[in-house]
Amino acid sequence: MKKIIGMLFLITLVVGGIWTWQQQIQTNAYEPSTLFVSPKGNDENTGSIESPLASLEEATERAVPGTVVNIREGTYTEPLVIQHSGTAEAPIRFQAYENESAIISGQGFEDTQEDQALVMIEGCNYLTIDGLTLENLSTELVDKTVIGMLVTGDSSHITLSNNLIQSIETRVQNGNAHGIAVYGDDSIEAIDIHQNTLTDLKLGLSEALVVNGNVSDFSISKNLIHHTDNIAIDVIGYEGIARQAKLDRARDGVISENIVHHNSSYNNPSYNEYSAGGIYVDGGQQITIEKNTVYQNDIGIEATSEHFGKTADKIFIRQNEVYENTYTGISLGGYDSERGGTTNTLIEGNTLQKNDTADLEGGQLLFQHHVESTEVIQNELTNSASGLFISHMIAEKPSVSFHDNHYIPSPQTDPSWIWQGETFFSEEAFEAQLN
Repeated sequence: MKKIIGMLFLITLVVGGIWTWQQQIQTNAYEPSTLFVSPKGNDENTGSIESPLASLEEATERAVPGTVVNIREGTYTEPLVIQHSGTAEAPIRFQAYENESAIISGQGFEDTQEDQALVMIEGCNYLTIDGLTLENLSTELVDKTVIGMLVTGDSSHITLSNNLIQSIETRVQNGNAHGIAVYGDDSIEAIDIHQNTLTDLKLGLSEALVVNGNVSDFSISKNLIHHTDNIAIDVIGYEGIARQAKLDRARDGVISENIVHHNSSYNNPSYNEYSAGGIYVDGGQQITIEKNTVYQNDIGIEATSEHFGKTADKIFIRQNEVYENTYTGISLGGYDSERGGTTNTLIEGNTLQKNDTADLEGGQLLFQHHVESTEVIQNELTNSASGLFISHMIAEKPSVSFHDNHYIPSPQTDPSWIWQGETFFSEEAFEAQLN
């Protein structure tokens, strides 16, 4: 009996020791920690500031919930591929250390057939990427997409902030490139994209910043997007991205306080026309676009769907400054009768000045096909040399109501309004046509 009791006591000590050891490992894994990475480091190091790691790969492997990874100044020629999720209580953060210039470059990447991203987040949660420079990733392959930052998979609570993304390029006609892409094949929610700069991007058929598919509860705010050759910000639905068709549209998002300028597809070999929107909702739902400054693009702000029988729905466009865009200031509806349209839209309190700079009959506000249940309220419109305030070139009658808008003719212009294909030369005559 004493022998059995002794054996049980020994087993208890061993099991207790194992439990205590496992508990300690688990506790340590979730304690906040700090890692440093430097081109001068070594992956055998501890990861302290005095003894940094060398590779982003090693840092992502060691980063557990609560870890802050400080990336020191220098150029890293490998992608940042996130390995682990954080938690609500202990998120993971990758950041440039104290405003140092931490650059991830695709300069030496082999141009293989697979899509490539400089930062890859797939199926991760509670994560921040802050203050990095992503640059010099290109492809010569038409079926390949190159991307600065990609979020996909079942991901949530992701923050992308204060990053500079430049020189991401497709170099072939009908190719594809993105600065930032959020692709909701699975469920993606709670995405915050703010204070990033995207510039010098050759996008082909794609967009600088895109949210596409099953993505909800997102914010795109205070970003600067300029000098790209296609759409700056795009919110998309109905492209077959999501696994569930009923969830295949970006929704419940806010696009606010961004500065978007000099984005044009005119010299893009995939288009060679003025078709790039500063801010574009293509099939999204419940999207607020407010307090943005949008100028010298092809189109200022556009909301519609490119898929017949589908709509951009519940789009609230308010308090934006939209000026000097080549074709039009704000556009609703499909560009031909075989496209989708726009429903339940509010255009309120915007300042639209001197758009339609190329005299393309886009005016300050352009209404195209399949526009229903739209209100245009308390906007201030100043025409350009074209003289055109409102443009609606087709016979189809849209369901649009106008209230308390202020039309300011530019000096030496003949103001005009086009409605259902008929031109009017006074505000009174235009409004009489609406009744």
